[in-house]
Order: sequence, then structure tokens, then C-alpha cells
Amino acid sequence: MTLPPDLAPQPVADTLVGLVPGTDASGRPRADAPLAVVTGVTGYVGGRLVPELLAAGYRVRALARTPDRLRGRPWYDDVEVVRADAARPEEIGPALRGADVAYYLVHALGTGRGFAERDRSTATAFAQAAHAAGVGRLVYLGGLTPDDEELSAHLASRAEVGEILLASGVPTTVLRAAVILGSGSASFEMMRYLTERLPAMTVPRWVDNRIQPIAIRDVLRYLVGAAAMPADVNRAFDIGGPDVLTYRDMMQRYAQVAGLRRRLIVGVGVLTPRLSSLWVSLVTPVPGGLARPLVESLVHEVVCQEHDIAAHVPDPPGGLVGFERAVRLALHRVQEAAVTTRWSSASVAGAPSDPLPSDPDWAGGSLYVDERRVQVDASPAALWRVIEAVGGERGWYSWPLAWRVRGLVDRLAGGPGLRRGRRDPGHLLVDDAVDWWRVEALEPGRLLRLRAEMRVPGLAWLELRVEPPDDDPGDESDAEAWTRAPVVFVQRALFHPTGLAGQVYWWSVAPFHGVVFGGMQRNIAAAAERAHRAMVRRSP
Repeated sequence: MTLPPDLAPQPVADTLVGLVPGTDASGRPRADAPLAVVTGVTGYVGGRLVPELLAAGYRVRALARTPDRLRGRPWYDDVEVVRADAARPEEIGPALRGADVAYYLVHALGTGRGFAERDRSTATAFAQAAHAAGVGRLVYLGGLTPDDEELSAHLASRAEVGEILLASGVPTTVLRAAVILGSGSASFEMMRYLTERLPAMTVPRWVDNRIQPIAIRDVLRYLVGAAAMPADVNRAFDIGGPDVLTYRDMMQRYAQVAGLRRRLIVGVGVLTPRLSSLWVSLVTPVPGGLARPLVESLVHEVVCQEHDIAAHVPDPPGGLVGFERAVRLALHRVQEAAVTTRWSSASVAGAPSDPLPSDPDWAGGSLYVDERRVQVDASPAALWRVIEAVGGERGWYSWPLAWRVRGLVDRLAGGPGLRRGRRDPGHLLVDDAVDWWRVEALEPGRLLRLRAEMRVPGLAWLELRVEPPDDDPGDESDAEAWTRAPVVFVQRALFHPTGLAGQVYWWSVAPFHGVVFGGMQRNIAAAAERAHRAMVRRSP
């Protein structure tokens, strides 16, 4: 499909010629190209920055506490992946050696109590390690803050992190942005769902504060361009798009671009940031823990006080991306299912991250298992197509009301609930969020393992597997077996309880497993059989 010029993908390096190293004839970074180390690569901005740096001609070293979470990314084979935790000097120090530029894209947004101390200690450890390793430049993406106002705890913490990095002894660029507009960003999703779902709404008075939003494309351009700043530059820069709007204006303009009727928006003074964040979490997919710092940042007027960045990273020939174009770009990506990273790419604060014990005789305590096996009159290809598309708009194939009620309870408890949805409606990557689950393991055509991030007193997993029937002769080619019926569908729910509360939780929900998990298995099997029949009808 031919896209309008203003929606066509374009590497940011195309407008940074002369600032970036450039690639070789094959389009790859040269062997002697500068090395960029990127933290936060599993997050929204970091996951998008890596391919832009590669396209600009930088060699990239991607740091992750769990490197396996990066498998399946389109750029995985083009970067050096290193296991490292930014908060651990013994790990981050060696990972930073040889770096010409290091991007610090780590922050504890929405991570509950003690986040400021975690931000402070992690930034301090990173700054000290960067100085010891001889890193050429640090680049940090922080928040735009007003002058002479008492800041919210989250904005104050992000400002403090910038100050720690600027005092590191390593030349540092701090980019300060307000609302970031892009497909999958938390700020965009919050605005989008509020506008689409509420044709009339009462809102806090902060909707009339002025904001200078910026498109993710311009954020990435500034991040890439900052790597080439002169060594004597050590300061913060305000970055913003060409439009200064109120949040009310943003919602009305979004409605216009999206083809919606003008919204009725009435401001009231009784909605505190805490109540506002609860309201946002109930209406939008953004959970309360993340909504609150976003709302608190909107309580202030956040408008750029300078545009000094242009002296080092000139504006692109066509100018910075305006609000309407940024919305069109974001909506196009959403409609085309081309959202590469999403706010939910980062794990939920406090959610369990322990992998499923692989030892069947695991001695770590009780591990309750609800396993169901059924032979399905469908091909492995048809069954896998249904399994990989589970969740999000398609739901969970059983007792929708029960899932919705459980999701609401989880959101009220501070969990993600069911509204996170999916990054892509039909395909998954390891570490993708799927409603209140996260993809822990993925073997295409064989296994999908989801780890729960909902609020439960323990660790929970849901495993969906495709297996050959017991009487499979095993003498067919993989291609033939992929399209031949029948197949065995194995569904396992696993739970490792924490304390007495975990034991009580498991036994209190166990009576409903027949309805929830039994119905889920039957309906997935039926959907696979329908998909198989459709595939057979289409085959020559």
C-alpha cells in the first residue's frame, strides 16, 4: 500500500546527514563505527532507539537484565546483547567499556514506594561506572519541568537523575520532554482512550494547563543527534514540538483527526491527582501506578523555555512534527498493527518476574497444576494461529464476564487488569504484554507460556502447547505435519502460592477452573477446527 508522504516511515538519520557516522554500502554500521550502549532496550523508547542508531551507522550494545527478553526483536542479530543491571556496578562497569556514547533510559516510573531512592542509587551507580569506563558521552531522556514550582515526586526524581548524570564527570546531554506522542506511548494511549470512550466528561482543572507535546519521531531524532555533541557540552535541553496546547485542546484536536464528534469537556476542581489517576485507570488501559505520575506531570504547565538544542541538532528540513501529524502517524501505526514498542513493553511494577521452574520435581515449595489435554480435529498450523492470537480484542475464550470482573478487581488493586491488550493482534514476541500476562517463553508452532502480572499472592503461569497425537507415525516432513489433522492441545495453569494467603487463593478459585479453563480449552479447540476447515477450503 502506498502511504501519503507524511505517513511514510523514514529513519531519523536521513535528516541527520553530517552528524551521524553513516552506514557502509550494505546499510550496516562500519567495523570502526562509534559504539553506542543502550539501557532500557525493553522499554518504549529504548526499543525504538536501537534500530535508529543502527540506521545512523552506530554499532550498538544492548544491555538487559534478561537478554532472552530481546529474542525475536528484528534487530537482535545486528547488535551485541549483554546481560547487565544498571544498578549493579560489577555488571554495568564492564558493559560500558569502549562506549563512545551511553544512553540512560532507565527510570522507576510507576514503581511504587521507594522509587525515588531506586532512581537515585541506580543513576549514581551508572554515572560512576561510566566515568570509570571512560565513556565519551551520556544521554538521558528526562521530563520537562517548570521553574520555581514544587514538583511532583516523580518529576522531582527525574530531574534529580539528570543532575546526577550531569555531575558524573562525563559530558552529558539531558533531553527534557513533556508529553510524548506516538503509537503505543502511555501518554498517547491515555489521551486516545479518554477521547474515544467519553464523548462527554468532567475533568480536573489541569486540562487547561499549557503543554508542549513532542512526537516520538522527533524524540528519537534528538536522541540520535545528541551522540555527536561536542565534548564541551554538558547541559540539559528542553525539547518540544511546534505546538503549545492545553490538554483540552489536545483531546478536541485528537477527536477531529480521528473523525469523532467534538467532545463535551467540563472542568471541575475536586479531582485530585490521586482521584484523577484512578479515573484514568478505569477508563483507559493505563494502570493506576503509571497513570498517577503521568497525571501529576500534567498538573504543571510544561512549555519549553529555550530551543538551544537546534544549535547542535538542527530542525529537520520540513520542521518538527506538529500535533495533528503526530496523531495521524500514531493512528496509522495502530490501524496497521505496526506498533513496534508500547508502554506495556516495560514490566509492571511489583509484578513477579521469576521464570517457571523447569524441573518437574521442583523443590521450591507447592506448585499447583491444572492440566488439560484434548485431541483437536485441526492442523498444528490452525491451532497455533488461534493460540498466538489469544487475549486482547479476541478475549480468552471463556466466561467473558468473569474475566472482566477479575480484571476490574485487579485494576482497583493497582494491577494492569485486562486493558493493556496486545502490541500486535496476531503475532507475539518474548516479553510482549498480553492483558495481565507477559510472554515468558515462545516456541513458534509449539509453545506459548504466559506469566501473570496481575495482583495475586504468588506466581502464576498459563501454558498453551501444541503436540502431535499419541499415534503419530512420525514419518512425515515438518511441512506435511504442520498442515495435517488431528493435533493435541495441552493447556496448563500453574500457581506457586506465597504463604497462607496464596494457599487460600488457590483453593478458593479451584472450583471455577472447570468453567474458566475447561471452557477456554473447548472454545480454543473449536476455533482451531473452524480455522482448519477454512484453510482446507482455501487450499487448491
